[in-house]
Amino acid sequence: MIPFRMKTFLVERLPESVWKERLIQRGDLCFMEFTSSDVELLSNLGIEADELGPDRVVCMWDDASALEIGGYLVIDNIAMGKPSLGGIRMLPEVTPAAIHNLARGMTLKNAAASLPFGGGKSGIVAKNGLTPDEHTEVIRGWAHLLFPYRDIYLPGPDVGTNDIDMKTIAIESGIAHALSKPVDMGGNRIDQLGAAAGGTVIALQSLLEELPHLKVLPQFADLIIPAEVTVLIQGFGAVGAHAARILRERMPFVKVIGISDAAGYLYDEAGLPVEELFENWQKDGIVTRPYYLSKVANNRIGTLEYSAQPNDLLRKNAFCLIPAAPVANYLDVNSTSRPSMTVDLMGKWTVIVEAANTYSPDPARKASRVRLEQEVYRQRGVMIAPDYLVNSGGVLFAIHEKLIKAPNELRIPQDMLGNREAVDGWLLAHAAEFATLAEARRAAAEIYREGAMRRNMRELVDLLSTNVDMLPCQAAEKISLHRIDSMQAGSK
Repeated sequence: MIPFRMKTFLVERLPESVWKERLIQRGDLCFMEFTSSDVELLSNLGIEADELGPDRVVCMWDDASALEIGGYLVIDNIAMGKPSLGGIRMLPEVTPAAIHNLARGMTLKNAAASLPFGGGKSGIVAKNGLTPDEHTEVIRGWAHLLFPYRDIYLPGPDVGTNDIDMKTIAIESGIAHALSKPVDMGGNRIDQLGAAAGGTVIALQSLLEELPHLKVLPQFADLIIPAEVTVLIQGFGAVGAHAARILRERMPFVKVIGISDAAGYLYDEAGLPVEELFENWQKDGIVTRPYYLSKVANNRIGTLEYSAQPNDLLRKNAFCLIPAAPVANYLDVNSTSRPSMTVDLMGKWTVIVEAANTYSPDPARKASRVRLEQEVYRQRGVMIAPDYLVNSGGVLFAIHEKLIKAPNELRIPQDMLGNREAVDGWLLAHAAEFATLAEARRAAAEIYREGAMRRNMRELVDLLSTNVDMLPCQAAEKISLHRIDSMQAGSK
């Protein structure tokens, strides 16, 4: 059956005639497709088509599933090549517009990283309170819904899904039809390795080298990079926690002084114990409140601060803010968009490295972003590294599962697909070969990620330092669109 939230949303926005004309049924699987030419219908779904896309929007569900398996697939743009790449988001409030925003971000992200693949995204309208077994069953059902689009969309994990879910999809559809699988499938397991976080850290490291070039701009004339760089991390989760760990390992002169999660924030000017907090996150997920209570119990608070208001972390001062929480509007000039923090209350920062998906193609949100950067970048002298230039580490790792293909003998036999027990036995028999493949993919991905992040930061600073009127969001878009234009010109 069609998920209740999804049905309510679609019935309100699509005329009955559209249901009759567009609904395609393949057994129990139901699909409604729209293209960029369906301007009015896409607008009804909250999507504004433009010169980049979307190429295709699909509303789809399993009509026979008691778990109400359904959601949306958006293929935004495939000018860079096929298939499109993008993760599967699984949340109760998923909408077509939200998935389109993320798909557009993937278009720009993949282009900025010079990947010969387009941008896409999919979203499952999840029920609340799913058990682990029910979650797995939903992923299995989603794999069947995605299968007809396997030539134009290749999924990976996103908020609400993980590397194990990608293994489930591979078991159902084939080992080549999901990215970021576990190591027992030769995968680059972006969650386990902190691939996206690693890209963010490389971006910060590169920015520290490039920032002096911005001194030619009036707002950065007095720029000073301290010997000890302090960092706040909004969202101590799959990206934020790994970012803290990798910062500690790669840039020991960096001190993480504040983190937040759903339970609140921790702040300590003396520095937080990153290794301990990372281990706590791996075990328990939420770390801020439990860690603080453990210090209270042992009468060892010292200079540590805790608040149950996580957004208030953004009132604190630091050299760098890393927004890594799954919120698009972490900062805005006013409270209309309900941001995590408004500019008038934000702390004093020198750099923002966006490790969360913040981009939207919506004209109103793009205008809002310009207003934000005029205030924060131009007036306050805070350098902003836009999300799709710096948080592509995950997709760069994942895509090496396609760039370095599995040999034929490491493809799941056709007669085993869908049989988890049989596949697990087959994987175990090929464990050594898959481990070797995974290591080759990881090593190649690390080299590519390093080069892509450094190139993006160098080009971003070059554009800004030579054009006083340009904003970071405009420079970032120019970088991605230039790569798309170059790809299209080369294909003619």
